[in-house]
Amino acid sequence: MIDETAEEIAEMRTHSSSAVAVKAARALEDLLDDEFPTVEEYVRTLERNSSALRRANPSHASLVTTQHEIVAAVEDADAESVAAAKERTREAIGAVVERVETGKHEAAENVAEELADGMTLLTHDYSTTVLEAIETAAEGGAYLDVYVTEGRPRYMGRRTARRLAEIDRVSATLIVDGAAGHYMSAVDEVLLGMDCIVDDHLYNRVGTYPLAAVADDGDVPVVVAGSSAKLVDEGGFRFENDYRISTEVLLEPPEGFEVENPAYDATPIRLLDRVVTDAGVRQL
Repeated sequence: MIDETAEEIAEMRTHSSSAVAVKAARALEDLLDDEFPTVEEYVRTLERNSSALRRANPSHASLVTTQHEIVAAVEDADAESVAAAKERTREAIGAVVERVETGKHEAAENVAEELADGMTLLTHDYSTTVLEAIETAAEGGAYLDVYVTEGRPRYMGRRTARRLAEIDRVSATLIVDGAAGHYMSAVDEVLLGMDCIVDDHLYNRVGTYPLAAVADDGDVPVVVAGSSAKLVDEGGFRFENDYRISTEVLLEPPEGFEVENPAYDATPIRLLDRVVTDAGVRQL
């Protein structure tokens, strides 16, 4: 399962960064069923597998930091037996999963409280926190119109639109990424998820930066939502962009030109109005 999870993360088959962190943490539970001659061998194997999961997508802050946390918890425990080391691993995984999932749900609830009946939103890509916030607000009686950008080249926004279409009181409209400026005058708020915020930049799916810039030009507030685990300082994490294969953009081989396909971009937080997490609302 660990190898399969690493491959899934690398291929971005799991879209939400919170879901990636949880899936990776739970993948380490595979080691709890294996036999190891010594504690040292177990810890080395744990670190090796955790490193493989981190390398699958080093741009995911919550993935990297939670994996480090699990390994550090086991190493610091200085267990006297393999069984004790495994139990510490189980506890660390449980703590990480609970914190990430609880943080995501609480952030969504905090966002939902700010969504008023009749609002028109615009969102980008795919965020489970954003989806949960919209669904929670709709369940509370709010009618919402939501524009969803496609999120090219992987078109993750299409999945968002399909999910929104299943929610009562929500009217979803899928638009191409380049049409965001055209519809911005009809939007009350741009609502985005986040991969992470490191110091003064939001790192999120590519296309976020121009979307935030257009919203800023039109005086449309930009709200970012996610678990507080995604707020990291530069000393503890260095963002590394992921450059995807060119065939996601162009199926046939390019002739006479290059194709670049970055997965994320960096948006200055000066373009954001609020960051909403489980810890509350941070005005910018």
